[in-house]
Amino acid sequence: MDNKWQERTVITRLKQEREKQKLSQLELAYKSDISQNMIAYIETGKRTPTLTTLLKLCNALNINPSVLFTDEDEQKEAIKKSIVELVNLL
Repeated sequence: MDNKWQERTVITRLKQEREKQKLSQLELAYKSDISQNMIAYIETGKRTPTLTTLLKLCNALNINPSVLFTDEDEQKEAIKKSIVELVNLL
């Protein structure tokens, strides 16, 4: 998994978590002490958040940071698909 793909995945999941909680960028900014502009830049990929920024956002969203980085079901499906493809080649 390359770094750019992982970065986009983290940003997408962060935005999904914010939207799932029905928070505006401004509301999240207030809760996290991160500027609304910075949140917009992060969500549009114009800025890469630091670890400290990510932790502040996760804390404000009341989520574990691991939620942004791993998706076990998705990984299991990808592995399963690879195995099936290999078996079909035999």
